[in-house]
Amino acid sequence: MIGKIKAQPGKRAELIAILGEGTGAMPGCLAYLIAEDAKDADAIWITEIWDTQASHAASLALPAVRAAIAKGRPMIAGFELSAETRPVAGASFVGDRTRLGA
Repeated sequence: MIGKIKAQPGKRAELIAILGEGTGAMPGCLAYLIAEDAKDADAIWITEIWDTQASHAASLALPAVRAAIAKGRPMIAGFELSAETRPVAGASFVGDRTRLGA
């Protein structure tokens, strides 16, 4: 899953921090990457890789995820783009997400 979120003006860094708090232990999540948009100072991109759709759905009920969503919601101006993809080839990401600052 790949999505673009537009933060309220000046709230991008705060929103990134909040979204990052809720993603530490999500069973079935192979990767969760939060990235700043290089051209839009208020936009972020979220890239998620899950083992199954059911794992993603279950993550939305986790207390840490629910808390991050509730805390971050007032800082979100909108959701601009989203896509659900199915990886078929390429490099894999396995291991410690802290290498990317997450």
